[in-house]
Amino acid sequence: MFLNKHYFYELMIKKILKTILFLLVSFFVFSALWVFVYKYFNPPITTMMLYKYFTEQEYKVSKNWVEIEAVNPMLPLAFIASEDQLFLEHSGFDIVAIKKAFEKNKKSKRQVGASTISQQVAKNVFLIPNKSFVRKGIEAYFTVLIEAIWGKKRIMEVYINIVELGDGIYGVDAAAEKFFKKPGKKISLNEAALMAVALPNPIIYNLGKPSPYMYRRKNWIMHQVSNLGGEQLTKQWYE
Repeated sequence: MFLNKHYFYELMIKKILKTILFLLVSFFVFSALWVFVYKYFNPPITTMMLYKYFTEQEYKVSKNWVEIEAVNPMLPLAFIASEDQLFLEHSGFDIVAIKKAFEKNKKSKRQVGASTISQQVAKNVFLIPNKSFVRKGIEAYFTVLIEAIWGKKRIMEVYINIVELGDGIYGVDAAAEKFFKKPGKKISLNEAALMAVALPNPIIYNLGKPSPYMYRRKNWIMHQVSNLGGEQLTKQWYE
């Protein structure tokens, strides 16, 4: 009887381990394939859009996908200057910024983040909002995948098309039409910098009614674009 029970438990443990292994392998294969497909095909919708659509009443999505060559090069530059100045140098994570945020968050009740553009893309395209460590771990995993499979240009192309710049308004082209009455190709550096100001919270930082802070921040971003080298920084994307 003892041997039978022991054997039964052993079989159960093996079965559980095999199931876990199968699920892990399936997840890795599916996720890698998902990322690979999006390297060549534009995401029709993101998990973030779906999440807001089903959790917010009367939420409408307005978007217009454009290739990166179809917008003023100042737009991605303004976003880099505002959100992630080491975007072209890091491998998905800004370790220095993460350490600074960690130290600051230990001393302050107001929490700050250190997400790179790559991390933001991974979160918004593949995941839903959640502050758990598990979600952060999966976000890091997808960040590594898109850095390895997509490369910087594709990451930025996806980013400029999935960022929310108004209530339900996704992507720079839809935002340009809504707030500046022109396509993304004709956006000026001044307007691109103002768009970048809205990125942290487009509801608070309303492009339809820019606040004095937004204009001050816009001027800072324009100065940073110049400091980073202007169009020379991403010249290879447009050659």
